[in-house]
Amino acid sequence: MIKHSIGGHRWSGRGPALGGVAAVALLLAAGCTAGGATVSGTAATSTPVAQPAQSAPSIEQQFVQVVKTVGPSVVLVSTDQGLGSGIVFDTKGDIVTNNHVVSGSHSFQVTLASGKQYPARLVGSFAPDDLAVLHVSAPGLRAASFADSRTLSVGDLALAIGNPLGLQSSVTEGIVSALGRTVNEDNGVTLPNVIQTSAAINPGNSGGALVDLRGQVIGIPTLAATDPQLGGGSAPGIGFAIASNMVKNIATQLIDQGTVTNTNRGYLGVQVGSTTSGGVLVTQVQAGGPAASAGIRTGDLITAINGTATPDPTTLSDVVAGLKPGQTASVAITHANGTTQTVEVTLGQYPG
Repeated sequence: MIKHSIGGHRWSGRGPALGGVAAVALLLAAGCTAGGATVSGTAATSTPVAQPAQSAPSIEQQFVQVVKTVGPSVVLVSTDQGLGSGIVFDTKGDIVTNNHVVSGSHSFQVTLASGKQYPARLVGSFAPDDLAVLHVSAPGLRAASFADSRTLSVGDLALAIGNPLGLQSSVTEGIVSALGRTVNEDNGVTLPNVIQTSAAINPGNSGGALVDLRGQVIGIPTLAATDPQLGGGSAPGIGFAIASNMVKNIATQLIDQGTVTNTNRGYLGVQVGSTTSGGVLVTQVQAGGPAASAGIRTGDLITAINGTATPDPTTLSDVVAGLKPGQTASVAITHANGTTQTVEVTLGQYPG
């Protein structure tokens, strides 16, 4: 069995390794002779060689064209806290990136793919969806084209373009691994409806572009899964991106208004803490908010929402993140005196 290595991903003549769809296509385009390896012997004893896929050369050419098209729209974002990536949102100079790239910083600089550098100012940010917009005054900007993320399918090829570890304009490949994920960042932010991808997401990729083979942005790479068995290190081939429709919605509001007034996310109006009692403890209730209007009080224990158990704050956030403003949710609570009750809460608009 002959093994080949392309870009650090290894596969064998028996089939591709997980996440190596594009790598397989490129290798087949080369006739399975990477590294000068050959197969010899009689037909009865030689190792079978896969025939080149007819579409492999066109896929390779498409990859190259996508990078040429989108690369100039991906920028390096430098702050007094570190480095990240961004995407040129419009030709007026607005750059969309992750909130965690700019959070806590007071100075910003944007480096274009051409190498030219410009000072930037913060237009606005929305921490609940981990998005922010910067503005630069720079001529000749090429705005990226954003896809309709509702049309994505699991298995779609995807390229991640960004600046991992400060290596500007780096590209990794993979597929759309799953859709509609809800993930939690280390800072407690819950992100609903994100895209899971096998394209490598490394430090510095945050805020960059996850693009399809038409050269359209389908999402913003935001975080990689971590594996406790690896000491908290990144789990290979499991990254997450904020879907392009969410990006367009939030970025447009920040540019037009400087704030977000329509989040499309349900809001319960409580602060909660962990317990060992099979629910989350309500530690604070927003006066006049959805929970308060439904009769939920400080000291109550929320045990379920719409029949889904909420044993911890993360689960509670996950459930609420999947609901919309104006939607009615059935919230099961246990009062401090031990009595139980299910109340109907009309969810509010997540505050921008």
